[in-house]
Amino acid sequence: MTENSGIPRGTRKNRIGEVVSNRADKTIVVKVERKAPHPLYRKIVKRTRKYYAHDELNQAQVGDRVEIQETRPLSKMKRWRLVTIVQRTATATEE
Repeated sequence: MTENSGIPRGTRKNRIGEVVSNRADKTIVVKVERKAPHPLYRKIVKRTRKYYAHDELNQAQVGDRVEIQETRPLSKMKRWRLVTIVQRTATATEE
């Protein structure tokens, strides 16, 4: 365990989000939304962030809900990898 935080060393972050692009080979772009209070007005607002993730088998399609996990740097922008596809889109299941 590290001194400053209560998180054990080696624990990797997980995020669940929606695939917004899969055009690059073995790479997906995942949009992750979170809700946070506005710093001044304290209203809950949506914050989004895009993560580049490694998809070895090119199995995720645009619109899929996926789980990604933090990993070592794989390229200039990729620091996440695909763990599982939580929910497929309707168009992906029809094909």
